[in-house]
Amino acid sequence: MSIDKLTANTKNVGGIPVARLLPQSRRKTVGAWCFLDHAGPAEFAQDSAGLQVGAHPHTNLQTFTWMLQGEVWHQDSLGNRQLIRPKQVNLMTAGTGDKRGISHTEQTPEGVHDLHAVQLWIALPMDQEIEPNFEHYPVLPEWEQDGVQYILTTGNYLGHQAPTTQFSPLVGVDMQFKQAQSFNIERQPTFEYGILVLKGEIEVNGKGYGADELVVLSDCANADDGLQLWAEQGSHIMLLGGEPLPHPTVIWWNFVADGKEALEQAVTDWNNRHPRFGDIDLQGTLLKRLVAPELPKNFKG
Repeated sequence: MSIDKLTANTKNVGGIPVARLLPQSRRKTVGAWCFLDHAGPAEFAQDSAGLQVGAHPHTNLQTFTWMLQGEVWHQDSLGNRQLIRPKQVNLMTAGTGDKRGISHTEQTPEGVHDLHAVQLWIALPMDQEIEPNFEHYPVLPEWEQDGVQYILTTGNYLGHQAPTTQFSPLVGVDMQFKQAQSFNIERQPTFEYGILVLKGEIEVNGKGYGADELVVLSDCANADDGLQLWAEQGSHIMLLGGEPLPHPTVIWWNFVADGKEALEQAVTDWNNRHPRFGDIDLQGTLLKRLVAPELPKNFKG
């Protein structure tokens, strides 16, 4: 087993601290998880409009929003409008191939002045014909065991199963520690794993990791490799795992594909209002339709 440490690139986006852990130049994916932002915690001024993300597209991925604090309206080109609250998941599927796609907006409701969420993307397997879709999961498996509070956001873990739709094997687990303690994680031999520290500190084989750092565990086939984990009291982590996809995953802007040509086509289609991305009525809102930037000539993915 190999252990790697990724530190976030953190930016302030409209008053929200956003720590990006994936993708990075030396690590693009953990299993099929191909994008990982830790947004917040943030408090908006009373006169602030909060989060206002205009209409933008996606291809060949699922957006996976895990809400920790605050509320956000999701609206998409399939006609869905859904409010997400803490301990809930919004899962939007863009579909696969160069004929499918989806677009959406995100807004904090009027009167809501805080936000804390983990925003993830899941790359879809390109050998499957997958249609665009949206699903909201208001209730997920939640339990306490050996001093740890668990919420299972996707997959199977410790005998529990989440209802979240998957197209490749994945797991996502929110874990909060009531006391300082050692702990274990259930591992599948074909999975890669990432442990995102949201709050507090953990140790992996004696090395410390703090907030907005990601521990990546790969080559996990040997379950008896001496992995030692410890968390301080009050720590909050998110465990992510999955099987790597059998094809390359390249990302540009809000698009995922298995090659540069598909990304270029997606940029052209969105900017020319191709019907594959549908439409969203933005009248009466603060939102605009975003423009996709062109790929640089030296783009390598």
